[in-house]
Amino acid sequence: MGQSDFYRRFRPNVGVVLFNRGGKVWFGRRLSDFSGLGEEPGDYRWQFPQGGVDSEEDIAAAAFRELKEETGVSSARLLLLTPGWVAYEFPAGYKKKNWKGQRQKWAAMLFEGNDAEIDLQADDHQEFDEWRWGELEEAPKLIVPFKRRVYEDLVISLKPLRDFLRQ
Repeated sequence: MGQSDFYRRFRPNVGVVLFNRGGKVWFGRRLSDFSGLGEEPGDYRWQFPQGGVDSEEDIAAAAFRELKEETGVSSARLLLLTPGWVAYEFPAGYKKKNWKGQRQKWAAMLFEGNDAEIDLQADDHQEFDEWRWGELEEAPKLIVPFKRRVYEDLVISLKPLRDFLRQ
C-alpha cells in the first residue's frame, strides 16, 4: 500500500497554532473529554484549534475558518503552513465515522487583535469552555496521548518561529 493509499483512511484536518505578539500560544480547553478511552476524565483537555478540511477546500482557508469558528478570532496573519501531512490514529473505541484517524497540516498564525476578540461561543458548535495563553513547550503534556507525538513535533518545528517572534 502506497503512502497516498494509507492517508485515504485518515480524515483531512487542519490545526492552528496561534501565537500572540509575545510568542505565547493559544490553548483551549475542550468541552468534551476522552473518558472511556483509557484516559482520566478531565485530563488532557487543552489543545490547539483544529478541525476537518472540507472537500476541495484550500488548507489556509480551512485554517482561518476553523480558527474563527472555534475562537472567534479573525485578526490573524498566516505565518506558515507545514509541508506534507502528519497523521495519528484514533484510540480503540473512538469512532469518527469510518476514519482510522486524522491526517493534518498545521498553520502557524500571529494574533493581531486583542484578547477581547476571543469568543468561544462564536459558532453554534462550541468546542472549548476556557482558553489561555501559554508556552509552546507545554503543549505535549496538555494534549491527549494519542495526539502527543504530533504536538511534540510541532514544538520542535515551531520553536525557531516562536523565538523569532520574541525578538
